[in-house]
Amino acid sequence: MDTDPAHTDTARLRARWNATVSAAGATADRDPAPYADRLLAAWAEPQRRYHTTAHLADVLARIDVLAEHAPEPSALDRPAVELAAWFHDAVYRPDRSENEERSAALAERALPELGIDAARTAEVARLVRLTVTHDPAPGDTAGEALCDADLAVLAGAPDAYTAYAAAVRAEYGFVPDEAFRTGRAAVLRQLLDLPRLFRTPYGAAHWEAAARGNLAAELAELTRTGAPGM
Repeated sequence: MDTDPAHTDTARLRARWNATVSAAGATADRDPAPYADRLLAAWAEPQRRYHTTAHLADVLARIDVLAEHAPEPSALDRPAVELAAWFHDAVYRPDRSENEERSAALAERALPELGIDAARTAEVARLVRLTVTHDPAPGDTAGEALCDADLAVLAGAPDAYTAYAAAVRAEYGFVPDEAFRTGRAAVLRQLLDLPRLFRTPYGAAHWEAAARGNLAAELAELTRTGAPGM
């Protein structure tokens, strides 16, 4: 019996990938395993501290929650949302700005090879690109689900949020403390200035208040005189 949690989590992710690509319409003669291998290897790259397989698993778990509580579950293209979760940070370099575009392009290459049709491939790529802004249009149920699932980390318990913020800082370890504080504070202010962080009814009801509290607390710490970078 395998008792290694990391191996068990990877096995679960592989099983989920297989189920998702099947539900998305992959043809039976295409082996999904090599694609899972490449994606999981990408999510485990050494420069990652937050954008890891743990983040992927968390986003998928949040999609489960949102799908369960969706007002109209049948209106949600769940296979597309789950595939977008797999690809949304598949390409990640903290010193580059084109990660989402390159991740979307990766989906556009890989999914047709699996036999997934052009319409769903285009939807997955659209959703990946949407994570640049996390600003889905009203009525974009798939976009709302993916963006809320991706941002749900902001609503974690204080210790979990602190760990998240520390992991983000570690990914930007090449940035000096003062520059990081300035840039991170600007990001936090942008988030706090949004009228809504979460667009799904569940996210708005269960995550909004906690996320705003966490963001405000981190901003206060960052802007305090002499505060160390987080």
